[in-house]
Amino acid sequence: TQTLSLNFASSGQINWVTRSLFKLCRLTAPTRCDEVLASPLPYSAFTSSSVLAADFGAGYAKLNRRVGNGGWSPSDSDRYQWLQVDLRARKQITAIATQGRYSSSDWTKHYRLLYSDTGSNWKPYRQDSNIWTFSGNWNSERAVRHELQHPFVARFVRFIPLDCSEEGRIGLRVELYGCAYWADVISFDGQGVISYRFRQKKMKILKDVISLKFKTTKGDGILLHGEGQQGDYITLELQQAKLLLQINLGSNQYGSIQGHTSVSSGSLLDDDHWHSVLIERYRRSVNFTLDQHTQSFRTNGEFDNLDLDNEITFGGMPVSAKPSSGGRENYIGCMEAIHYNGDNITNLVRRRKVDTSSFHNLTFSCAESRTFPAFFNSTSSLQLLGRTDEDTVSVRLQFRTWNPSGLLFFTPLMPGGVEVSLVEGKVTVHIYVTLGKNTRVDISSGSGLNDGQWHSVHFLALESIAMLTINGDEMSTVRAAIPIQIRTGGDYFFGGNCTNHLYEVCVPNHCEHGGKCSQTGDMFKCACEGTGYSGATCHNSMYEQSCEEYKHLGRSSNTYWIDPDSSGPLEPFRVTCNMMEDKVWTTVVNDLPAQSSVSSGSRPEDKTVLTLSYSMSAEQVNAVTSSAEFCEQHVAYMCYKSRLLNSTDGSPFTWWVGRGNEKHFYWGGSGPGVQKCACGIERNCTDPRYYCNCDADLSQWKEDAGMLMYKDHLPVSQVVVGDVHRSGSEARLTVGPLRCQGDRHFWNAASFNTPASYLHFPTFQAETSADVSFYFKTSASHGVFLEILGNPDFIRLELKSATVVSFSFDVGNGPVELTVRSSTPLNDDQWHRVEAERNIKEAVLRLDKVHREARSAPPQGHTRLQLFSQLFVGASGGQRGFLGCIRVLKVNGVTLDLEGRAKVTPGVKPGCSGHCSSYGMLCQNEGKCIEKYNGYSCDCSLTAFDGPFCNDGIAIILHNYTLAYTNDVKAKRHGLQANLDHSNLGHFNDINPAYLRLTLMKYCFPLGTLQIRYNLGGLREPFTISLNHRNMANGQPHNVNITRQDRLVDHYPTVSYTLPETSDTEFNLVKTIFLGKVFETGQIDPVLIERYNTPGFVGCLSRVQFNRIAPLKAALRTGVPSTASIQGVLVESNCGASPLTVPPMSAVFDPWDPDSAGAQFPFNEERVSRDGVNRHSAIFGGIIAVVIFTILCTLVFLVRHMFHHKGSYHTNEAKGAESADCADAAIIVNDPAFTETIDESKKEWFI
Repeated sequence: TQTLSLNFASSGQINWVTRSLFKLCRLTAPTRCDEVLASPLPYSAFTSSSVLAADFGAGYAKLNRRVGNGGWSPSDSDRYQWLQVDLRARKQITAIATQGRYSSSDWTKHYRLLYSDTGSNWKPYRQDSNIWTFSGNWNSERAVRHELQHPFVARFVRFIPLDCSEEGRIGLRVELYGCAYWADVISFDGQGVISYRFRQKKMKILKDVISLKFKTTKGDGILLHGEGQQGDYITLELQQAKLLLQINLGSNQYGSIQGHTSVSSGSLLDDDHWHSVLIERYRRSVNFTLDQHTQSFRTNGEFDNLDLDNEITFGGMPVSAKPSSGGRENYIGCMEAIHYNGDNITNLVRRRKVDTSSFHNLTFSCAESRTFPAFFNSTSSLQLLGRTDEDTVSVRLQFRTWNPSGLLFFTPLMPGGVEVSLVEGKVTVHIYVTLGKNTRVDISSGSGLNDGQWHSVHFLALESIAMLTINGDEMSTVRAAIPIQIRTGGDYFFGGNCTNHLYEVCVPNHCEHGGKCSQTGDMFKCACEGTGYSGATCHNSMYEQSCEEYKHLGRSSNTYWIDPDSSGPLEPFRVTCNMMEDKVWTTVVNDLPAQSSVSSGSRPEDKTVLTLSYSMSAEQVNAVTSSAEFCEQHVAYMCYKSRLLNSTDGSPFTWWVGRGNEKHFYWGGSGPGVQKCACGIERNCTDPRYYCNCDADLSQWKEDAGMLMYKDHLPVSQVVVGDVHRSGSEARLTVGPLRCQGDRHFWNAASFNTPASYLHFPTFQAETSADVSFYFKTSASHGVFLEILGNPDFIRLELKSATVVSFSFDVGNGPVELTVRSSTPLNDDQWHRVEAERNIKEAVLRLDKVHREARSAPPQGHTRLQLFSQLFVGASGGQRGFLGCIRVLKVNGVTLDLEGRAKVTPGVKPGCSGHCSSYGMLCQNEGKCIEKYNGYSCDCSLTAFDGPFCNDGIAIILHNYTLAYTNDVKAKRHGLQANLDHSNLGHFNDINPAYLRLTLMKYCFPLGTLQIRYNLGGLREPFTISLNHRNMANGQPHNVNITRQDRLVDHYPTVSYTLPETSDTEFNLVKTIFLGKVFETGQIDPVLIERYNTPGFVGCLSRVQFNRIAPLKAALRTGVPSTASIQGVLVESNCGASPLTVPPMSAVFDPWDPDSAGAQFPFNEERVSRDGVNRHSAIFGGIIAVVIFTILCTLVFLVRHMFHHKGSYHTNEAKGAESADCADAAIIVNDPAFTETIDESKKEWFI
């Protein structure tokens, strides 16, 4: 039997650095940590992987020494060589230096650095989130020194040469610089806990500074804990090898905001390496630092003090901990340099000044682990000897990796073999035999085992049974029968192709905004789904910053996602955008129902608190109000014997809580500092002695309502009501949605008038990611948009030519330039958008959201961008600056105030004119674009439309009623636009007997023929045009567009007609436009009016315009000068926005019909083809029409046959038939009862 036990994996590598946070009492002044450490060591302190010869030994590898053969050289110049220095004790290393072998062609061009406390568990030196590669030597004599960005503490240091000179081989002399390091070390066994008791029984702590170092092989355990009886606590613990900090400073007084705050950092912290922790707290602001990576956050709640009782413990929970705090493991491992608010805890433990009674054996040393991990790269493997011809294979091992697949181990059988691999996160065993008939047995277990955590594998093959157990779970052991007798074949091979050096590239997590980081080898990628962001690191927001920006993309009123700070920390959220003609309103709703009843408390002194929740966080609401030009929120208090503000002692019964949890004692319609309601301001309260209607304390319902308009106080988050406890008192509260108008950031612009003009702003943080976006317009062909410098780092955005924009930068690896080329000139004096982003994965440049250029970051090298100069917008460093306008300049999600800075800067003017050149095309239907200081608007006054872009058609429903519009217009030419439905009737006449008339001939065949009748004078009979010989009274919308130039008349579809030569060419002083029934007869086609005026128009009429006259708009819109008169009831409708071709529907479902309350418009755009025609409806309609036509023809034939069969022929021609358009019309004229018969039996369909 052969049993093998092995631990292998690579540990997470996270840099840490010692910080001197507290001044320790020393008798001597502190010295600079730059002592020579390697040269004084003896020869035996240097070891190596191999030596070329005795006089090339490792002990000769001291800087500037010429003994031996002048330095160390290995036997082979490959990547498996190393030179190791044993410093004999832990030292702090701050710098390193290398040199080639003396007077030779041997030197090392690049190398890496490993360090360790034990000489067996190594950690690579990392910088800028990479295993750092140092540049070495280019000759044998010159020493190259590197100051370490992150000093470290270690006893053993190992140099790993990567490449050498082309002329020679690896040659190396080295030096280490630093100083002695000493700290008290305490070993924790999972039982002992350090209890540090306060001088006072209860502590109210405003400021904390806590630091410590730890190393462990256990992934779970409490490092420190403190709690108070009021619910405050602070806990630092390891959970699954991640560090978790939990703080609670207390909840708010109403319990609506909980104070619990939890932040995690790091991973793979059970790697048996030292990790440093620093917690700095001042009030609610916290800096949480792990191994040089700092997270800054604010705790939840509204309190500033941490209230702790009696003690704080290190290494586990105190005996006096609350039961709810239990159930967690104590810490097993080592800690050193524990400091708590100025006290050196480890030193106090050594001096027996704190309680350590729970320790069975307190030791001040850190025992070396009995096991250590082995690292495997893609080519390395480990071979261990085994026995042959045994009947059992038993292997136990632990592994952790980020790679989904790879070989764990292999051992041969006689004949065949056993292969245990990781396949897509599952452990899979292949047992195969090659003797005679090939046989293979496969078993697998586990899932998601490539998560970087330790997992155990136990494989056992005994005689004819194979078993696989993962993570010690015997209940889930997988068993399989083996058709042969197991006979071992000898050695065991581990690794081979398993994993690279395991270190966590997802910590710190470079995926922003909640993006999920996943790792494969030493590469990571970000999953941004569901975050609202995109890009390689989930940095770019997918949404616009405000409703204002959506409007200027041509969007209509709707619900949208917005992201006011773009790439900043604020998450996107949904708001309702109401696009008005000249304003854009953003609406944020709350969950308080209108007229919510206010219940009384159990005691008279108790107040009732009504808490409002919004569909977003307080920070998101504040972002809306901060960027808005104006905000308002309606509040209403209905009272029955319930006072609102006034009380005997002057303090109000009721107040509301707004932004920043501030209390306010004014009500809607009033303002800050004025404890009044709207009626008190307007002096019309029910009782003039009070300033609110409710303060009269009447036994009847009263109301105080109005708008809160001081936006820095909004929104309302709570209302505290105090006068509802008396018998008979009742109150109802309404708090409307928050409504904000405008976006101050979107139009924040500056004009650069000279090539030397510029604006400057403070520098910004751009180490791991940075983004810049702005709009520009210019007539110049080149110029620098902005620039910011470092040494040698920089960022520059520039217009290189009339069609090219450039983004260049340097993070220390050399300059990089990205360019995008536009297919059209950019100096066209129209707005263009530029977006530039640089992160540790890639750099991206976008132009007008169409053109894009990206460049991946190099796999190794500098990743942090270090800038120190001011941000210059415009000319900088003697370069030619930008000429033109720049608008809404954002840097890392923060909008820079260009206008404010331009007001105090020569050569730059605030604002920018000429917005219509870019946005004027959004004004439709001949709407006129009007320039504004901070944007533009569409003037729809001379159109039949309204809305922000003049594309909302105005429509009415007529039921035998009339709209008459009187005006003075002399028209040699005119255009008429209308959307007509059902039996439409429009009449236009002037002072003289001239008119234009549109009539739907509903009772002639074909039914619903539309006619135009012109009489401009000079004709005995009106000129008649039949626009379309088909039924237009079919319940579907139809569009009519008629134009006339002199005697030439056109309509759409385009057909031209010419009036007779005797016809006049002008409407002389148009007097009246009738829509619906015509109430004027006289000489204006009296016969036609008599025949078709009853019934009048029944249906929908929209978008009516005669030249510049829009009668519907004049009648329905306030503020529009109007001479319109209405006979009957005029109902506004939404039919003006409906499609031109839809299936007919019953009036009961018709949303245009006033009698169909609550009906919805069942129009499915997906069921309509691209040309707008519903193919199925057209086919069915055609079939029905054919059937009806066949039936009618059959009936006509039968009637004629019946009269012919009787042998009689009668002529009963109606009077007036000679002037009727058809026989049906003649019947209508001569039979007065016919109209009533139609009215009684008619059925109308509306859509």
